[in-house]
Amino acid sequence: MIPAIVVFVYLAIVLYVGLFAFRKSTGSKEDFFLASRSLGPWVFLLTVFGTNMTAFAILGSSGLAYQRGIGVYGLMASSSGLIIPLTIFLIGTRLWALGKKHGYMTQVQYFRDRWECNGVGTVIFAVTSLMMIPYIVIGMMGGGHTLEELSGGLVPYWLGGAVVAIVVMAYVFFGGMRGVAWVNALQTVLFLAFGAIAFYLISRNLGGFDRIIGEIAASPKDSALLTRQRISPQEFFSYTFIPLSAMMFPHMAIMCLTAEKVTSFKRTVVWYPICILLIWLPSVFLGIVAAHQFPGLKMGESDDVILRLLVGNTDIIVAGILGAAIMACVMATDSQIMALSTMFSQDVFAHYGGTKRYGEKMQVWMGRAFVVVIAVISYILALVLEGQKSIFDLAIRFGFSGFAALAPVMLAALFWRRSNKWGALAAVLWVVACMVFMWWLQSYSNGMAPKPGQPPVAIFPELGRLFLRTPSNVTIHGYMPVMFMCIGSALWIFVVSLLTKAPSAATVERFFPKKSDN
Repeated sequence: MIPAIVVFVYLAIVLYVGLFAFRKSTGSKEDFFLASRSLGPWVFLLTVFGTNMTAFAILGSSGLAYQRGIGVYGLMASSSGLIIPLTIFLIGTRLWALGKKHGYMTQVQYFRDRWECNGVGTVIFAVTSLMMIPYIVIGMMGGGHTLEELSGGLVPYWLGGAVVAIVVMAYVFFGGMRGVAWVNALQTVLFLAFGAIAFYLISRNLGGFDRIIGEIAASPKDSALLTRQRISPQEFFSYTFIPLSAMMFPHMAIMCLTAEKVTSFKRTVVWYPICILLIWLPSVFLGIVAAHQFPGLKMGESDDVILRLLVGNTDIIVAGILGAAIMACVMATDSQIMALSTMFSQDVFAHYGGTKRYGEKMQVWMGRAFVVVIAVISYILALVLEGQKSIFDLAIRFGFSGFAALAPVMLAALFWRRSNKWGALAAVLWVVACMVFMWWLQSYSNGMAPKPGQPPVAIFPELGRLFLRTPSNVTIHGYMPVMFMCIGSALWIFVVSLLTKAPSAATVERFFPKKSDN
């Protein structure tokens, strides 16, 4: 229980930070939901990075590397290190400027004004809220796995997930965005240090990096882990669409509105790729080492391989400290819960007259109540999905793919004057239809999934190799569905916008003002 106790001490510290932020609160809605738009450059950097790194980053990446090998780093980390900073620079700064000018607290508020339509905003709120739930669920799952493995099973999965849910719910409930930002800054520093320390300690205990890699390379069964053999070129290419999700994630968009100055984005753009390398490289390497050390784990079981390596190759106190670092990454789902709370209070409660009737304080309390609702729902889903889903695959299939496919909607709103509500609605409905179809296809083909390392299977032989089933996913001609979802979304918003009425001249002038002669 000693490593688990260390983690509990860390959770108590995190809870205190959140409660301390509550004492600094002014009680206003802008303070609770956006920390009064006052985050400095370093806190902003750590918060923006930390909010996008959840259990998916450490547990999910190592679990997938266990199954697929070193190519996992190229799948996500390399493309994310380039594309996400670019989207923060191009989209994040523009959202910040619009929020500062017009008082926006969510992206849905902007969409409603930009396209002169309440209904489109409500549809986008509903769709993005549903797609955020799986992202929060993986945090609860990661917390359950972490405490169960570190305690040797003395803290069961259901209890570990409940502890994480309660702690996150408490400091988000009381501290609001300021609590989330401060906790995220602390947690990001902790899990950034985790990778190098865990890499060094585990490698040393197993005989050194050179010896481990040599053993894996010499093993006929494991040598493929050091190549891209288990990842096809089509899958590798189509994964580059996934990082487009960054600026459509509500928590990322809302976080961009919290910066005190636009200059804060410069530091974030520069440091973001370095932070990605510090997290993903050690996690992928340790996943490969675990595949050599603990062969035969199933898809869902491989999510805790880093924890197994920690417990087996470090001192129990050190295992507890590093376990707390993993827990820090797992608990980054606080930002997603905060984002859903902000969206509900602004885009539903306030938008439909709640604040006018009941006041600003009631709006804040409605946001707090929604925090509790989301945390409870996510915890229940984490219990239902225990051992059935890989954290990485759950995030990619139901989180990243959907938000990446909505990226053309954000780009059109910010940079194309002619885009309108009908084009946006068509793109959103296309994404929803694709998500439902791929969910059905995934469920339908579960029984025919090949084992890791085996070639994909045609789901409908009469259609040739159009729809293929890999060990974990469905692909289209070998490409990830997200690629076709993104292309289709862009086509729908482009074609439908051109075929329907353009936005009014007043709206165009409001968001695309002409430059003065001076």
